[in-house]
Amino acid sequence: MSTIKTKDDTNIFFKDWGPRDGQAIVFAHGWPLSSDAWDAQLLYFGQAGFRVIAHDRRGHGRSDQPWDGNNMDQYADDLAEVLEKLDLKNAVLIGHSTGGGEIAHYIGRHGTKRVSKVVLVGAVPPLMLKTDDNPEGTPGEAFDDIRAGVASNRSQFYYDLTLPFYGFNRDGAKIDDGFRQSFRLQGLAGGIKGQYDCIGEFSEVDYTADLRAIDKPTLIIHGSDDQIVPIAASALKAAKIVKNSELKIYEGGSHGLAQVQAERFNADVHAFITA
Repeated sequence: MSTIKTKDDTNIFFKDWGPRDGQAIVFAHGWPLSSDAWDAQLLYFGQAGFRVIAHDRRGHGRSDQPWDGNNMDQYADDLAEVLEKLDLKNAVLIGHSTGGGEIAHYIGRHGTKRVSKVVLVGAVPPLMLKTDDNPEGTPGEAFDDIRAGVASNRSQFYYDLTLPFYGFNRDGAKIDDGFRQSFRLQGLAGGIKGQYDCIGEFSEVDYTADLRAIDKPTLIIHGSDDQIVPIAASALKAAKIVKNSELKIYEGGSHGLAQVQAERFNADVHAFITA
């Protein structure tokens, strides 16, 4: 397996596929998944001549599972080490959900010298948590329920979570059990401590300053029926904060639209990258 060892001796697993002289696209996955969540994109863009890179966040997938260091500052620094050790230049960064926070925070901490464009899909920025200043956010009790589900029986919790994640709980939805099983398996491959800690990172971190630091063309894609990261507190606000950004709303789209609507998503991202 391909890994890099970070400065704090944590092994980060990554995939690096496609032609080495192709433009690099770097994918950051959502919680509690792994780089496998990007399979449809890695295959499509790799076959289209791009160099495609996706890593497993520490505590997730095949990366190490340290007890400490499961925080967004460290996630962003891990991503920086991946980009630096692969010496990527002119890279497109694509982040889903928590991964959207990760690439935004990477830019906030490390700048855009290695970045050409940014894609945020179902991304958590600027802030998921409901506060007096963010009334559109999600109440803290909802995140406490997520913590309880992870702590008590994460296998069942992850399986149940797939229903709102993919919109399979909506009237007339066709349930894809393959996606449900894959989600649970990816979740269980990671470590419970890292995934538990990560809940606070995707819910309570304010990424507003990070969004303001993005100075590259940015595509924001979000489902209007995203039940995990509601659009009113995320994409609608992010699009107003990020300079030179374009917002695409998938009407009726779910949080997992990059998987259940892969053909449309891939085409939209491909058009944005090559424009």
